[in-house]
Amino acid sequence: MSRAADQYGVVGHPVAHSLSPFIHGMFARETGEEMTYRLFDIAPADFREWTRDFFVQGGRGLSVTLPHKIAAADFAEDLTPRAVQAAAVNTLMARADGILGDNTDGAGLVRDLCDNLSLVITGRRILVIGAGGATRGVLGPLLGLAPAELVIANRTPERAATLAAAFEDLGELRGVGFEEVGGGPFDIVINATSASLSGEIPPIAPGAIGPQTVCYDLAYGKSATAFVEWAKRQGCARALQGLGMLVEQAAEAFRLWRGVRPGTAPVLAALRQRAASA
Repeated sequence: MSRAADQYGVVGHPVAHSLSPFIHGMFARETGEEMTYRLFDIAPADFREWTRDFFVQGGRGLSVTLPHKIAAADFAEDLTPRAVQAAAVNTLMARADGILGDNTDGAGLVRDLCDNLSLVITGRRILVIGAGGATRGVLGPLLGLAPAELVIANRTPERAATLAAAFEDLGELRGVGFEEVGGGPFDIVINATSASLSGEIPPIAPGAIGPQTVCYDLAYGKSATAFVEWAKRQGCARALQGLGMLVEQAAEAFRLWRGVRPGTAPVLAALRQRAASA
């Protein structure tokens, strides 16, 4: 009798929209790994008990999405250095000595920017819009590539300044209010807010965008185009959504779970084809 496939999944609330089962299904077929991957819609009040039961019953790993990333960091018995840095967990893994929490978001973003999009971070000026959990998750890997300057702009300047202070030992960065960005056009502008999902544009001065600027929205999908459309109107070089980051962070989680890193190009191509025909 063949052994039952290892159990994985994505836990969030809501989670029906998640592309993770499609992505990890393709990864499993590509690598020949015996595993199943399901959606789990779990309310915040039930997260800790449900997650404990999932692992007690033999579950091997979970992708964690909103609103559970902070709770997952508290649930894990051990954290990777990048999860400690991010103060949030998007990947849980069962080990013999307990549950490990990791954060693959920043690694996924950097791989998409550098490998898929052939962008250079080192020596460049980077603007990150927003000072929430998404920003915290990507700052470490971005600063690890030694940009000339990284500016965090937020509606509440104090929150941006506090976040910048928490990462000041990793590189040259500052946290400011939207009206204090200054300094002329940036090389890369990353929108780490959820504003584009509701059609809003953070009040960044158009001068932050120049003809060489690449604009990147961590959000993706047909309902998250406001920032991309605004950036194009400002005359940027390229305006992109975060689908590549989604796939790359998933591949990093898959490597953690299974010990093999799947190729991402076929999955990205399949997702873009799906989006185009939707």
